[in-house]
This record gives sequence, structure tokens and C-alpha cells, in this order.
Amino acid sequence: MKFVDEFRDPQKAQILLQEIQGLVKRIPVGRERPIWIMEVCGGHTHTIFRYGLTHMLPKEVEFIHGPGCPVCVLPRGRVDDCVALAEGENVIMTTFGDAMRVTGSKKSLLQAKAEGADVRMVYSPLDALNLARMNRDKEVVFFGLGFETTMPSTALTILQAKQEGIRNFSLFCNHITIIPTIKAILDSPDLQLDGFLGPGHVSVVIGLQPYRFIADEYQKPIAISGFEPLDILQSVWMVLKQLAEGRCEVENQYKRVVSDKGNPQALHAIHEVFELREFFEWRGLGSIDHSGVRVREEFAAFDAERKFPVPNLKIADPASCQCGEVLKGVIRPTQCKVFGTECTPQNPLGALMVSTEGACAAYYNYGWIAEKDLQPTKLSL
Repeated sequence: MKFVDEFRDPQKAQILLQEIQGLVKRIPVGRERPIWIMEVCGGHTHTIFRYGLTHMLPKEVEFIHGPGCPVCVLPRGRVDDCVALAEGENVIMTTFGDAMRVTGSKKSLLQAKAEGADVRMVYSPLDALNLARMNRDKEVVFFGLGFETTMPSTALTILQAKQEGIRNFSLFCNHITIIPTIKAILDSPDLQLDGFLGPGHVSVVIGLQPYRFIADEYQKPIAISGFEPLDILQSVWMVLKQLAEGRCEVENQYKRVVSDKGNPQALHAIHEVFELREFFEWRGLGSIDHSGVRVREEFAAFDAERKFPVPNLKIADPASCQCGEVLKGVIRPTQCKVFGTECTPQNPLGALMVSTEGACAAYYNYGWIAEKDLQPTKLSL
């Protein structure tokens, strides 16, 4: 298939759904309880709800929504640290749009901007570097976050800054890694999973090899998935086929983009600029060993945590917010006590309601409508 409409074809979806229905009948666990498949990436969650895929699939198959939204897992203390940097003298703070709305214990970057801080939205770290070129009398800080998907562009920007000798540019690094996170989920006693839809964008960078432990050690099938409706349905079919045949493998549905070895140039840039932290705090998940990266000593001049005093605060989430349970797949967003009342996309209490990739935002924007209006067999592609 070459065109996006082909990945949203109802007739092809119907064929896949018939195949999925047949596979479900062959999987013993589906007779006792739902077959639980976790989509790790928030982009997959968005597609699932936008196109009503939960209502097309047999009732024996249920999605568990994973922690694949990097904005959503950012702890409140790190947001507070970022706000403190932004409110520093002579600082221009730059970041992506959704990160500006995440609230710390007191305020978000957007609120700090309203109060006078120089906070600017950028589309890439190179935009931030260009601001540093044009404002030599200012300290430009880039609030970098995201999984391995966005790490290469940040690393290459640091390398460019060093090559040009731009000393008024630095990075407040909050990049995180996907593999330790999946392992932490698999080790959670609160959660039982039958398979995974692997993140497509991350896998473009890291390839397939890092996921082998899921199949080899934990005996769970995984299919790396694209982001169109037919991508998701085919990936579900691949996971169910493994379960029906008693196999546990890493399969690649997203072959048009993802290769076995990933992107060597991107990986080289990541390893050149970053090193693993001993541990990193995740909102709702707690501390996960080696799940975040920091700037290497060789690039200390571009590390905002070395360049400026950072409070390094640790702030607990509000007691009423159940983002942690949602992130781990223990409850659904609609089961949270404040979902849709105190917590909405306009006034997000929890981080999962901030980003469009957050599970709560996806449920709020699409889930209620789907639950009310769609029947299990109705196609809405």
C-alpha cells in the first residue's frame, strides 16, 4: 500500500477482523478472561480511540494503555525545576508545545510565561539553537524530553553547538528510554499481560533486537506496529496468531519504516552525547533504574543541570490523581475519581490529560463518544 487512505480501508479492516475472530477462538485464555494486549505508545492509543478499534475487536480482546507518552510520565518535580530555570535571570526557555502545559506543584511553563518568563515554543532543538545564535546576550535552555525517538535530534544539536562554539545554549535533559520501562511493567505484580504492540517511532531508532527479552525471558509476543488503523489491526492479528500457535517472538509489522538494526547514525549520536542515569523518576511509576539519560562529561558546558543551580525537587502527585494506576494499566482512565470532572484537557490535573497522546486525553476526546454511539461490529474508518 502506498497511500494513507489504503491504511483506512473498511473492507480490508473487515477481513482482518474476521481473521482475528477466528484466532480468538483458538486461544484458551480468551475463554476465561479477556486477552490483554498493551499498546506501549501513546500514538497507538490515539489511533485506537479515534477510529473506534476497541469496538470493532471481539469482546475477548482488550487493550491496556501503556506509559508511552513522554510528557505524561514527567514527574512534577522536574517540571518545577524547569520552571525555576525559566524564571532565572537572562534565560530564554524553549520546549515543545505540549510540554509547556504540564503543571508542576505550583505552575506550568505556560503559566510562568504569562507571569513574565521568556518561554518559547519550538518545533525542534535546532530552533532553540538558532535562538541562541540570534541572542548571544541570553542563555537559551532547551527543555529536552522524549524517548529514543527525539534523542537523536537533541544529540545532534548538542554536537552542532559544540562544533560552532555556541556557549549560550544548554539542555535540561529529561530524555527517557523505553526498554527499562517495559521491563518495569512486566515485573509489576499488579498487571497481567498477554502481549504487546511495540512502539513504531522508537523502533525506527533502536530496531528490533532490544525487545528480544520480552519474548525470550518473559514469554510474551510483541509486534512492532505502525500508527494507521490497519497497522494496529494487523499487529493485533500478529500477536493473537503467536498466542494461538504457542509462539513468543518479536515481529515487525512496521517494516516500511522499521529495520532490524534501527538507525546506526542516530544511535551513534545518542551514545556520543548521552549516558544512562543510575535511576530516573517517572510520574506514576516511581524510580526506574537506567531509564533516563544525562549529558556526558565531555559536553558539560551544554548541560543546564551543571551550568545552573537546579532545585532537584521531588513532589508527590495529588492524592486524587490516579495517573500511576492508569500508566501501569491497573485501571482505565474512566475509573479515575477525577476523570472528566476536576481533570479535563482544559484544566488537566493529571499529566495523562495534558498531551494528546495521553490515555486520559484520548478517552476524553474519543472514548466517551465511542462507548455511547458505536456498536462492537460497526466500522467507523
